[in-house]
Amino acid sequence: MEYLRSKEASQYLKIGKSTLWLFTKQGKIKSIKLSERVTVWNKADIDAFIASRSTEGAVNA
Repeated sequence: MEYLRSKEASQYLKIGKSTLWLFTKQGKIKSIKLSERVTVWNKADIDAFIASRSTEGAVNA
């Protein structure tokens, strides 16, 4: 499994870090808290989020 820190995850998604944290807080993307100050995101979970977003767009088009 590949894990990304907030900077890497936000760059991968092409969004700002604050938007990444918002999506995490809203439960749209699952994060893993390794310690009090270290949070990571599983790349597979991010890819699933991207896939779900592209599916939603196709349905709503």
